[in-house]
Amino acid sequence: MAEHATTGRPSKALRRVLVPLALAQFICSFAGSNMNVMINDMSEDLDTTVQGIQVAITIFLLVMAALMIPGGKLTDRYGRKRLFTLGLVVYGVGALLSAAAPGLGVLILGNSILEGVGTALLIPPVYILTTLLFTEITSRARAFGAISAMGGVGAAAGPLIGGLITSAISWRAAFVFQALVIAAIVLLSRHVEDPLPADPTRAFDTGGAVLSSVGLILVVSGILATDNNIWLMLGLVAAGSLVLLWFFRSMRAKERAGKEALLSTSLFRNRTSNLGLITQNAQWLMLMGVSFTVAAYLQVVHGYDAIQTGVIFTAATVGLLASSLGAERFAKRRAQRTLIMGGFLLTTAGIVVFLTMVSLAVSKESTSAWVFAPGLFLIGLGVGLMLTPSVNLVQSAFGEELQGEISGLSRSVSNLGSSLGTAVAGTILVAGIAATPERSYGLALAVLALVGVVGLAASAMLPRAAAPVTTAQEATA
Repeated sequence: MAEHATTGRPSKALRRVLVPLALAQFICSFAGSNMNVMINDMSEDLDTTVQGIQVAITIFLLVMAALMIPGGKLTDRYGRKRLFTLGLVVYGVGALLSAAAPGLGVLILGNSILEGVGTALLIPPVYILTTLLFTEITSRARAFGAISAMGGVGAAAGPLIGGLITSAISWRAAFVFQALVIAAIVLLSRHVEDPLPADPTRAFDTGGAVLSSVGLILVVSGILATDNNIWLMLGLVAAGSLVLLWFFRSMRAKERAGKEALLSTSLFRNRTSNLGLITQNAQWLMLMGVSFTVAAYLQVVHGYDAIQTGVIFTAATVGLLASSLGAERFAKRRAQRTLIMGGFLLTTAGIVVFLTMVSLAVSKESTSAWVFAPGLFLIGLGVGLMLTPSVNLVQSAFGEELQGEISGLSRSVSNLGSSLGTAVAGTILVAGIAATPERSYGLALAVLALVGVVGLAASAMLPRAAAPVTTAQEATA
């Protein structure tokens, strides 16, 4: 299953391997966004409240945040393919249980717990296997481009697909759809080979896993509480930060004692990786923040339903697909630093275009759905352009020995960005800072544009050229 040395293009066997990996990212991203349009139907059917369904969504996010780093580390001990398959099975069982849920408690068990655990187990292997199997930088960019595209489509089209399934059949059918996709991935991944043998004797830092999980749960809980109680938010984030500081100190102590920690401190001494993680966080913050703000604006101000909103978001999906699927071609022509900077510029410009077009339409007292398309297309184009090189930079900064650790850390940083994006936008919308509700949406988008400027500054500090390395020693030298 090797790449062609002369062309750098992956073999047919490798291209077949990419299909289940990309589908896995799609279904996990879909699960994270499609429930937003089913909240009312689910609350009525399960005889609970909207707040109850939102609690289930929150627990899902917390479980993912808590277990992503331990999930990445476990791949070294039990094998990447085995953890990937286990995660798919756990996720599939959770989806079926959610589809048959008689009440909120079973929904939380199926969706929040089992699907959350399954996601944390299967997502790190997706990125590790891609890094290890696609060894040439342009083919790796192509692979990550396909995975990023499917993830972006899952997140952007999740509300549309979920809304269509719910309207045509039932919200339960949306979970059956997830289970069917999972079954297809299990079948397609039968021939995926793990390029590295598992090491059952490798130590696992249980204490570090507990500390990192508690710290991340507290931080994410604080972020999610931002638009409800600012003091609760500050208290939770402060407590989470202290626990994470304890976790980092324990890592250093274990390494000095010659023991294996959950994360190697060498991960944080790589300048390229550190800057790449910052850009990843900013990208997902912008993507989810813009998605939340624009979706709320379209539904609250213009009265569009979930399906109409999803159709309008197709412009962003098309832009994201176009740039993500061209990742290999872009990687051959431009440095990854250039692509990331270009992505932040395009995304920020897209926000400015969106605000300009909407304000002009409002002044003319006629707002057509086409007004939203140019800005959303540019936003999708920019996000798709920079997601792939950021992931490629971070994963390629380390050799085989640290792939499990950097993959879990990378996914946690991205998830934090997603949570921050929704929290920042939600806080601005409910705070009543602007004179009118409409201006609150504009203010939220303006703040997200400023995040794009911060991401642009971080990407400008990246090295002008970065090539993949083969060992951990080279990566951290």
